[in-house]
Amino acid sequence: MSAHQQGTGRFGRFVNEFEETAIAVLLGLMTIITFINVVLRYGFNTGLVWGLEATLFLFAWLVLFGMSYAVKITAHLGVDAIINLFGPRGRKVMALTAAALCIAYAALLLKGSWDYWANFADLPKTEGRWFPTGFEDKFLNKAWYETDDLPMPGFLRFLEGWLNEGEAYEKMPRLLPYMILPIGSALLLFRFIQATWRLATGQQDSLIVSHEAEDAVAEVAAQREAES
Repeated sequence: MSAHQQGTGRFGRFVNEFEETAIAVLLGLMTIITFINVVLRYGFNTGLVWGLEATLFLFAWLVLFGMSYAVKITAHLGVDAIINLFGPRGRKVMALTAAALCIAYAALLLKGSWDYWANFADLPKTEGRWFPTGFEDKFLNKAWYETDDLPMPGFLRFLEGWLNEGEAYEKMPRLLPYMILPIGSALLLFRFIQATWRLATGQQDSLIVSHEAEDAVAEVAAQREAES
């Protein structure tokens, strides 16, 4: 993968490493938890009570990290049948238009994600229907909402005094697994801005996946013709 696809600068390298490390850790944890649950279920007729919920949350984190990572490596699917009817200049204009729409979508998604998560972290939602115009003055604190089965890690007990008025959490507070919503949306917005810059500077010509599938089909067809 070329340097412009990887992202340049210290911040770009940090985001790259953060995404790739998070995806690897999430996949590893999902595999370990699932494997342990299978062994306990079929070998000892028991299981991790919180295993299913943990796997569901880990999968959600993986999907939301993956959507921004897919923008970085241009792995999102798209239809370019009409775009290919235009010349290079027309294709670039349409690609930049699509990128602008994607940035607007990601910004709206970030606002909605923040507004959904904020009260779980004892933080205010934004005001404004489409774009943030400020933060609400009064809101319902939902930091006491807990997950169904996930245990509360001991090293996070400091959150009880900070968010739960000193009362002990019996289960993990929802603000922790839901945190991926604004994080994933912010990463998606960053990746779309990054991709738009590459499109504008000619370092990239599309937001969607390249035609590896078509090339692979053509290669197989050529091999079969050569064998016949």
